Amino acid sequence: MSATDHSDVTRRDFLYVATGTAAVVGTAAAAWPFIDQMRPDASTLAQSSIEVEVGSLQAGSSLVVKWRGKPVFVRNRTPEEIKAAQDTPMADLKDPIARNGNLPSDAPATDVDRSAGKDKENWIVMVGVCTHLGCVPLGQQGDFGGWFCPCHGSHYDTAGRIRKGPAPMNLEVPVYSFISDTKIRIG
Repeated sequence: MSATDHSDVTRRDFLYVATGTAAVVGTAAAAWPFIDQMRPDASTLAQSSIEVEVGSLQAGSSLVVKWRGKPVFVRNRTPEEIKAAQDTPMADLKDPIARNGNLPSDAPATDVDRSAGKDKENWIVMVGVCTHLGCVPLGQQGDFGGWFCPCHGSHYDTAGRIRKGPAPMNLEVPVYSFISDTKIRIG
């Protein structure tokens, strides 16, 4: 084998590697716009979480905010409402699952598991969409003092748990957290 033959093999190997590399880079450059267009746009990302100022909510009052196109009920419950929710036997609940995005999917529907927890048990945050057919329930009404859906007669208690009517599940509790004593981040 001559020196010329040996350099041709090395040069040929380099050309194969360079051509392969150029093909991979070219394919990635051509595919990137298709991959990039699958990311959510800025308006979608902006709706993924909201911050709600709740400092002005006195005990017994609530507000409704819009999150991801759905109404969300934020309520500062009275001690009587908390006691009524805590005194409800689990056997009386139609849906024993908490439906709380902050907890495991099989967490029980106790009042503490549906509220903001032991230190903020007066706060309840729920997606305000009836789990029967998607209506918006009316607050502080119904047989249990919580929410009532007049469309088909679903009654929710002060913790948003279905107690009577055709709705199959409790009102959903979204993922949320207190970022200060007076501000909640939902989402």
